[in-house]
Amino acid sequence: MSDKDDISQKTLAVHGGEPRTYPYDALAAPITQTATYSFADTAELIAYFEGRKDREEYGRYGNPSVRLVEEKVAALEGTEDAVAFASGMAAVTSTILALVKSGSHVILFADCYRRTRQFVTTFLGRFDVSHTLIPPADVGALKKAIVPETRLVIAEAPTNPYQTIPDLEELVAICKKKKIKTLIDSTFATPVNCNPARYGIDLVIHSATKYLAGHNDVLGGVLAGSAGMVSLVRDLRSLLGATLDPHAAYLIHRGIKTLALRIEQQNATAQAMAERLEQHPRVRQVWYPGLASHPNHDTARRLMSGFGGVVTFELDADLEGTSRFVDACRIPRIAPSLGGVESLIEQPALMSYFELSTEEREAIGIKNNLVRLAVGIEDTDELIADVLAALGATR
Repeated sequence: MSDKDDISQKTLAVHGGEPRTYPYDALAAPITQTATYSFADTAELIAYFEGRKDREEYGRYGNPSVRLVEEKVAALEGTEDAVAFASGMAAVTSTILALVKSGSHVILFADCYRRTRQFVTTFLGRFDVSHTLIPPADVGALKKAIVPETRLVIAEAPTNPYQTIPDLEELVAICKKKKIKTLIDSTFATPVNCNPARYGIDLVIHSATKYLAGHNDVLGGVLAGSAGMVSLVRDLRSLLGATLDPHAAYLIHRGIKTLALRIEQQNATAQAMAERLEQHPRVRQVWYPGLASHPNHDTARRLMSGFGGVVTFELDADLEGTSRFVDACRIPRIAPSLGGVESLIEQPALMSYFELSTEEREAIGIKNNLVRLAVGIEDTDELIADVLAALGATR
């Protein structure tokens, strides 16, 4: 079951990419907890290596439990194939390494995940891979940054924490003309809210740790795209060894079953939260793609069916006042991640950028009074009431 044009995301989340039956007539997907696989005889071994028999050989190269995750994500994204990794960053780094070589040039939107930026701007330079950082969502700057050696453009939609959204259709038009590959980290959007491949994006990455698994209990990453490009990256995964564990795959696969339902709730809660916060006198500004005030709202409305579960806002407070607000929240937990059933809250200046000075943080747009709230699936009214009550602690 994989035809996205005829089947809803809710049904695909439950049944997409799965066989009708499992061994022993089990309804739940089995965990194939094995590191190696045996062959019945030499003839089967030869048939496998000659490509006449499709089966697994060794755990680093593939696993049925992992394959189920790959098939389901491909069904949700509407792509030919997908490949799973031990973490989201393993998916990002392996994909980039598979697509560039010495002398290549990479273009990266400056507000991409800081670890992705770190990999591109520091690590790749060791192998004579150059890069250009361009302003958030600035597709015009992308066109100017392209050089003959450009092989890859990396973006996120939406980004963290300000949730900028580049115009994917315009981005694709520019890159296709120059035969440049495009890679989008779509973790914040999820396959429920946006399918970048529909707009021509070559490769789509998810940190499965976040919304796909949805319960803050497992690490994983997935890359989706054409069969040829995914095969290229899968071969490198086998070499680098960043293979997803079978039990982790089982947890991700089970989590995806409720993905559409969770995202529906998180979309609604985040939209309501953003609207209330935007009207509050203790809040200076709110960044949420579902608000008309967001600079990329029109683009989000055109590309996305929902606006996600993360709300970022700036308080009318200093560093300490913002910390008092965060501490006063009773429902959200203080934690650096997002996408799970529990609401999580953080002060980016102290969580992700603690090692930088105030001046260094502000130079990259991270203010002391900035808050990121990743809503869970708690009652919408109760969560909003809790956050609004905590705002009194900023005085």
